[in-house]
Amino acid sequence: MNEADALEIVQAAIWTVLVASAPAVAAAMIVGIGIALVQALTQIQEITLTFVPKIVAILLAMVLTGPFVGAQISAFSSVVFERIEKGF
Repeated sequence: MNEADALEIVQAAIWTVLVASAPAVAAAMIVGIGIALVQALTQIQEITLTFVPKIVAILLAMVLTGPFVGAQISAFSSVVFERIEKGF
């Protein structure tokens, strides 16, 4: 294993983490912006108001995109295990 192989695996790992976390982060961001807009319009500045909707949105996003995330992680794991098996 040389530096190029290690760099390629690290790059694939970072990409997998970004792709796997994107649905949860996007859901939290969309709900957060919506609640911030509602809070700004109604002048209700309750900090704890944002937590429950964000948690629900993240859970729904993970339930809906769970197979996709699992497939991404499985594909990355398969690539790494194949490279280990072949000796890089």
